[in-house]
Amino acid sequence: MITSLATYVPPRLLTNADLEKMVDTDDEWILRRVGIRERHIADPGVGSSDLAKEAAMRALGKAGITADEVGVIVVGTVTPDMMFPSTACLLQNKIGAHHAWGFDLSAACSAFTYALTTGSQLVATGAHDHALVVGADVMSSIIDYTDRATCVLFGDGAGAVVVSAAADGAKDGAILDFEHEIDGSGGASLCMPAGGSLQPASHETVDRRMHYVKQDGAAVFKFAVRKTEEISRRLLERNDLQPSDVDLFVSHQANRRIIESAAEKLGLDETKVIINIDRFGNTTAATIPLALDDALCAGRLKKGDLVLLASVGAGFTVGAVLLRWGF
Repeated sequence: MITSLATYVPPRLLTNADLEKMVDTDDEWILRRVGIRERHIADPGVGSSDLAKEAAMRALGKAGITADEVGVIVVGTVTPDMMFPSTACLLQNKIGAHHAWGFDLSAACSAFTYALTTGSQLVATGAHDHALVVGADVMSSIIDYTDRATCVLFGDGAGAVVVSAAADGAKDGAILDFEHEIDGSGGASLCMPAGGSLQPASHETVDRRMHYVKQDGAAVFKFAVRKTEEISRRLLERNDLQPSDVDLFVSHQANRRIIESAAEKLGLDETKVIINIDRFGNTTAATIPLALDDALCAGRLKKGDLVLLASVGAGFTVGAVLLRWGF
């Protein structure tokens, strides 16, 4: 069960008005196409592990446990501080989780749903009493601010939850089920071409700006709308539930139109859908915990609520998690 939730975003804002001065775009176009007004941007020298630390320490405090009680750390990120060591290693050291092991999980925008599933299963086996699950990305580090198709979309942020063993018979707070899939045939539609073993960094890759996010927006949009609905419906049907049974639908915040289209196809009332992309942009692994936190603070998420999380990310990766909120 999820016993605590905490988030962190860097204080510096990048507004649509700021972007108008940097690239050929305007506030009206950004709002109409993706629904974003502003996004938080980390200062130079701030890595994903730094954002993760802030969220993690707050989550541990809310859960009432110490870092030494954490058995495993799963960090979902597509912007690790470096290729190795893992961000989980850096985070473990920064928070003083001396008895934890851990690893990074790369699933792009589905990283939080994948990491939550992984962490919860490690707790469910009895291997650990507590798992620290973090989604953190400094997307500004891999965004080309001369490319108006991508630079308007992304922001930086982190979210963390503590997943703990539930008491026997407990229902509130339980992670009920999950569903995930991948479709590698769509890999070229959203990727960072260089920097790995296939195309290591070179003068050519830098000159060709290949170390930045590249996206086929139309292909990603169509796939995301279709798969968000499909995987959500499949997960609900397996649990003998209807979309009307869901109290809160928390989709990955990539584009307002994607969320609204998927919710409409599912037949979900807009009052059951949380959208906060206008204030944060697409923070990749952090969007779902940021949206959950906003819903909780606004009184839209209450103990006992049935919550459906859904995500689609580069890869393509697809994920959904069904849970009963516990606090």
